[in-house]
Amino acid sequence: MLSVYPAIFFREKNGHYSVVFPDLNHLATCGDDMNEAMAMAIDCLAGYIYSERKDGNKIPAPTPLDKVDIHCEDDEGDEYGESDRFLTLVSVNVEEYARSHFDKAVRKSLTVPRWLNDLAISRKINFSKVLQKALRQELGLES
Repeated sequence: MLSVYPAIFFREKNGHYSVVFPDLNHLATCGDDMNEAMAMAIDCLAGYIYSERKDGNKIPAPTPLDKVDIHCEDDEGDEYGESDRFLTLVSVNVEEYARSHFDKAVRKSLTVPRWLNDLAISRKINFSKVLQKALRQELGLES
């Protein structure tokens, strides 16, 4: 399921871009160019929603694009002209993004006595599965 939120993109004087999500506590990110800024916006949006869901927090509904005030982030002394900012929608499938970015498996090295390794292999024990189960139990994550 797609999550879609309005974002304000600001072109900085150095050519970089800042991105702000007004609906999400003014969540912000940036990129060196437009492509990187959009990639970072997608990552930022996915990370925020993923974390909020994991923590059991309510995620605010997105404001319709035509109701977003493009000047809501303005501070006194800002020098952004109308051509230095634009409003667009950023979308991401959070579950899919999390599987490929946040829930990625990491490789770990471990040491066990040779006899234990040989016995486990002879019994076709899946080391990763056993270690994950033991870690969950040790961390109190077993349900």
